[in-house]
Amino acid sequence: MHVRSRMTRNPVTITKQTTIAEALELMRKYNIRRLPVMERDKLIGIVTDRDLSEVSPSPATSLSVFEINYLLAKMKVADVLPKRQEIFTISPNAYVEEAAIILREHKVGALPVLENGKLVGIITETNIFDAFIDLLGVKEAGSRITLEVEDKPGTLARVTEIIKNEGTNISRVAVFREEEKTFLVIRITHENVNPIINLLKNAGYKIHSYKSYSTYTE
Repeated sequence: MHVRSRMTRNPVTITKQTTIAEALELMRKYNIRRLPVMERDKLIGIVTDRDLSEVSPSPATSLSVFEINYLLAKMKVADVLPKRQEIFTISPNAYVEEAAIILREHKVGALPVLENGKLVGIITETNIFDAFIDLLGVKEAGSRITLEVEDKPGTLARVTEIIKNEGTNISRVAVFREEEKTFLVIRITHENVNPIINLLKNAGYKIHSYKSYSTYTE
């Protein structure tokens, strides 16, 4: 899965001359927390709602609403933009997992997406979470089977062969390790999972858990 398929295209942007008041209004209007800062079509930085809140007057201030609005209307984004801000970016052709690693390692919440030096999108933590949910098929009807298996060649092939012979379609497969144990997670399109569970048990596989989902409930 590529960043291109998950990024928010044509993100809302600002310039150094945008006022703090205008930037805050854009964040409220579009329900976003970050704004790329552009200068002559070139990305020069990114500001977050946290950056803006740090320069905004405290709710406990003695200033009047008029005075607060006046200050925010006078202050520019240039006043809060670090002079040597390190900007982490990514290509639209990169994989989503690459974006996740950069976000995690550098403790940032979003990455501007650049193609040939041009800003074409932005990918955020929320985009990554949505991709993770889709990869696991969390919102799809069907069943989820988790088996504790040996981590050796051929294990996946043997398990999927059993399911295939039952005439059931596999929609998702994932592997994770926990406390030196290996777990195979398989999602199938059938809601009646009992026949497959019995077949897997008879084949000697240890069923860790299983559950059927007819609809997704938030």
